[in-house]
Amino acid sequence: MTRAEAIAAELLSGMQGAGAQPVAADILQPAETLLDLYGEDIRARAYVTHDPALGEMMLRPDFTVPVVQAHMRDGAEPARYCYSGPVFRKQERAAGRAREYLQVGYEVFARNDPARADAEVFALFARLLAGHDLRPVTGDIGILKAAVLGLETSARRKAALMRHIWRPKRFRALLERMGGHGPLAEARAELVAQLRGNSAQSQVQEAGQMVGLRSEEEIRERIASLLEDAETSPIPREQVQALEGLLSLAAPARQALAKMRGQNWAALAPALDRLEARLGALDDAGIDSTTLPFEASFGRTTMEYYDGFVFGFVSSRDDLPPVATGGRYDALTAVLGQGRAIPAVGGVIRPETLVALEAAR
Repeated sequence: MTRAEAIAAELLSGMQGAGAQPVAADILQPAETLLDLYGEDIRARAYVTHDPALGEMMLRPDFTVPVVQAHMRDGAEPARYCYSGPVFRKQERAAGRAREYLQVGYEVFARNDPARADAEVFALFARLLAGHDLRPVTGDIGILKAAVLGLETSARRKAALMRHIWRPKRFRALLERMGGHGPLAEARAELVAQLRGNSAQSQVQEAGQMVGLRSEEEIRERIASLLEDAETSPIPREQVQALEGLLSLAAPARQALAKMRGQNWAALAPALDRLEARLGALDDAGIDSTTLPFEASFGRTTMEYYDGFVFGFVSSRDDLPPVATGGRYDALTAVLGQGRAIPAVGGVIRPETLVALEAAR
């Protein structure tokens, strides 16, 4: 048994001691059904192959999605699961990260008291990782989504921003453009003016150069959406600034909550109530919420299925991935449950990263 395998066994035992049932997931997973659930980053890094009988298949890139799929098919509630095994992801050579590595995880499915379930998972991970020099960090994707939905703009623009929450640079550029500022806004205004000045056929040719290989019908639809969007008023500057301020917010959790409450942003109120309930549950679980780090943008470059509480445990080394990450993914259960949703939260730990940290001591 390698050191990583020994650590994985210890972690799995601790999760079983917390009441979790050990489960397994096939290494080979159906790609067609699951790839869209992972988001752009994991889709690009999944190992996909074609099976003559089963169709498109992939090597398991994580455990959460197949575990959720199995639970939504025949699991009872409430339920706690734990697992350990290899996952597979393509990596950039420069990153120096493994393409196959161990993942140990813990998932909770419970309808009652989501805040307590969030605190349970985080507190368990804090206990399991207490012997290592790691920094905890928390965030809340639900707050960011509430902020976007609360903007005074069109449903089309809100949908575009929601799609790009997990791509910070693209999100910021879109926000500037929709607020009428920045190079993208200038380029869009120039393009729209050009389209308005052209004949219908010239519009198709002009837009065809912009969108690449598309049918004429798709190009006409794109033109219509561009011209419709051009009629939409810019997002008010104060709202753009408020959202940019939210994205940069990093403070101890209680201070962060007070600062967000102080902005009197009505759209955030329900999400902030959930955050406050979670902080109370964390205090009850022995986690000091007055010192617990909170970063509003944390979790925006990980799994796109997280839609609420997110957390991580990270080291001081920039060359290593987070030791642990996790969060709430209620919407994912609705997708895999074919309309039947169950509040769910979980997380994963990477034993090899712990081994790397031990070796550097």
